[in-house]
Amino acid sequence: MKKVALITSCAKGIGKELALILAEKGYDIIITYNTSKDEALRLGKYIEDNYKVHTCIIKCDISNEEEILNMKNEVIKEYDHLDILINNAALSMDNSICDKTKFEFMKVLEVNLVGTFLVTKYFINLLDNSVVVNMSSTDSIDTYSKLNIDYSSSKAGINILTKTFALSYPNIKIIGAMPNWTDTESIREMNPDYLMEELSRIGQDKLEKPCEVAQNIIDLIENKDVLSGEIRIV
Repeated sequence: MKKVALITSCAKGIGKELALILAEKGYDIIITYNTSKDEALRLGKYIEDNYKVHTCIIKCDISNEEEILNMKNEVIKEYDHLDILINNAALSMDNSICDKTKFEFMKVLEVNLVGTFLVTKYFINLLDNSVVVNMSSTDSIDTYSKLNIDYSSSKAGINILTKTFALSYPNIKIIGAMPNWTDTESIREMNPDYLMEELSRIGQDKLEKPCEVAQNIIDLIENKDVLSGEIRIV
């Protein structure tokens, strides 16, 4: 039986590195994207040219329930199961509490927390004896800042969502992964002075490499000592 992994928003960054590692391990990869169509197509072509696996590329805004259902319909045309689901899609809209609008706060929650809930809910019946990884953040526990109250709250919500899904589905390994600041495209677009201040504030010497973060997440998936419901720093 084919091994299949679905990774939300994996055209770039950590998601891309996860897709490459799993493709090398022989997994067919379901690549999803919202706005990064060109990058998703390039990733799919690279994987198929370099590994003997199949890719399926699907556009999905995970804050849109109808698009999630359409994605599921596309997936079941190709596969009757998933071995790994990685809820990687996320959004941040950092600004001060006084300037934060309800729309911004709700949009971040809709993507990061509600979107993760909906994707897991709708794909759970394809995941018997499989693995779910929910991407959280150290901002959910101790590196949060005064500019990301919505992002940090959404990631704290992902932690309890992970534990509750694990409690409800004991036949599936459902875990959370919490990276620190990582050298992704969106981080490189930030004000460099602010970034250095934040790294210094939380005691992080340098940005993490996406490939190393991704490998650490794969290690959590494969490590039998990591139990369902655990939230680990990577």
